[in-house]
Formats: sequence, C-alpha cells, structure tokens
Amino acid sequence: MNGRIGLIAAVPQELKQLLTHKTASRWRRSLSEGGLEVWEYPHREGCWVAAWAGMGQAAVSRAFAAAEKNGVLDCVATVGFAGATDTAIHRGVYGASQVVDVKTGERYRPGHWDDRWPVLASVPAVADAIEKRRLREAYSAGLVDMEAATIARLAESRGIPFYCFKAVSDTADETLPDLSGFIGSNGQLRMGRFIALSMLRPSTWPGLVSLAKTSKAAAANLAESIYDWIDERAYVRKEAESENDR
Repeated sequence: MNGRIGLIAAVPQELKQLLTHKTASRWRRSLSEGGLEVWEYPHREGCWVAAWAGMGQAAVSRAFAAAEKNGVLDCVATVGFAGATDTAIHRGVYGASQVVDVKTGERYRPGHWDDRWPVLASVPAVADAIEKRRLREAYSAGLVDMEAATIARLAESRGIPFYCFKAVSDTADETLPDLSGFIGSNGQLRMGRFIALSMLRPSTWPGLVSLAKTSKAAAANLAESIYDWIDERAYVRKEAESENDR
C-alpha cells in the first residue's frame, strides 16, 4: 500500500504493539500534546501515520486533523477495539461490510468490504449488554464501537477511501466496565479515578484482569493485521532492517 496512510485509533493501547513491533524500526513521534499523539513511519513509497486523541467523535476528529497536518492523506483506516454484538463473532480482527452511524442513520462502505463481514455500528457511548442486543436487532450489527463512523464521514468529505480494522475486545455475552462516568469531555479516560473506584469494588477485579489480558492479545492481532495490509510482503520493514544491519 503506497502513499500517505492514516491509521486513526482512540487510545494508545490499540496501537502500542504496532509501534513497537519487532519488524518496525522507523516509527517516530511527531506530535504529543494533551492526550493527542501522532507517530510517523516514512519510507520511499510514502508514510504511515498513526494518531489517537481519545474516545468519541470529537477526539477522533482531532486525531484525524493532526494526522493530515504534515501532508494530505491518500487513505485512512479506523483501527482499534470493538465489542461483539453477535455470539457468532469471536475474538479476532474483523473488517466491516458497512459502518452505521447510529446517531444520524448514515451508512458507509469501507474501501474494501465483503457482505460476509459484520456490520459495524458506531454509538456515542460504551455499549452495555442491553444496547448490544438492540444494535443487533435494529441494525443487524455484529460489532460496535464509538469512532468508525466519524472516520468514514471525514474520509468521504475529503474524497479518500477509508478502511476498517477492528479487534474484538469483548464478546456478545460480555459487558465492559461502565466507563461512561470516567471519560472526560476531551475523550480521555480518567484512569486514576477509575482505578481508585475499582479498588473499592472487589467484584469488578476479575473482569478488569480479563479485559487487560484480552485487550493485549487483541492489540497484538490488530498489529499483525494492519502490517499485512499496509506492508503485505514486508518490503518496507525488511528494507529498514537491512539499513540497520549495515
């Protein structure tokens, strides 16, 4: 995949293993401020740009704008974690046949899609078990997140293709801890406050431990899938390794 490719996430955990992958040696941070980070990997056929700024529409819009600050993007991918709303969706990395903005009803097709892939519903808040069931029934959604529709809309307004890579962090019969009260207006998770309150609720500990483990595995799978897409034959990374060996 040539050109300037944007990879937009919500939180650093979604892209950490992409940036630290053993075969990717050129990632450099180009911007860091107020929860917003942009990393770039320049190569002779273009540049990979990874950015995140927090959860939700406003934060991901900020990340998108930062990703294109140093150059026009040729395409963009919404990458990160998603919840499964269908019991047929297991842990792994999925594309989307369609992205639905639940708030507006708008629908978007990724640049590469297959009708066999699940529909992804984008919602304004973390979806609990009841909301997952509603999304499955109302939109035939198999996945749910908070950012994909915004990325799709921004890509459409710029006339560039968007792609979708989502790693399942919680299955249909699992419910994430209620994070709604811990997400600031800037999309940042107030982790200190969340951990402090969780320490007072031992019943939440097993779920948090499980989430940490599954999220780490999801991020590793996501990194491999993204590299298989942007650098299918590993030419860019092998070239960098060769330079380092000289």
